[in-house]
Amino acid sequence: MEKMIFVNLPVRDLAAATTFYEALGGTRNPNFSDEQTSCMIFSGAIGVMLLTRERYATFTSRPIGDARRESQTLIALSVETRDEVDQTVEKAARAGGKADPNPMQGHGFMYSRSVEDPDGYVWEILWMDQAAAAAEPPGA
Repeated sequence: MEKMIFVNLPVRDLAAATTFYEALGGTRNPNFSDEQTSCMIFSGAIGVMLLTRERYATFTSRPIGDARRESQTLIALSVETRDEVDQTVEKAARAGGKADPNPMQGHGFMYSRSVEDPDGYVWEILWMDQAAAAAEPPGA
């Protein structure tokens, strides 16, 4: 079985978060979703579990942070083309996100932009030219 990653995120408004993550390219899996959870599938190996803060609290004894005030994580999602970076960020921004909360990045072989979801989680959308990246000297 292929290894999978599930990013679990506490959200304030499940419907708004679901709309945002659909715009980001995810598909809601109804088999693992309910009134407190949306399981968003991005590929056969990547899923994002959107959990109401109440549901999320059942999985941890720690306080739930506020991603709007504190950086907790940077999550990167790759796309197929450089143009798709821009298209994805703009589509997610129209679905309730904030485009470019962090500076745009361009390193020749890589291009990325960021988008902040309605709860403050920042996603880096990136495209990388694998052949050009392999040709770059280490540390360049």
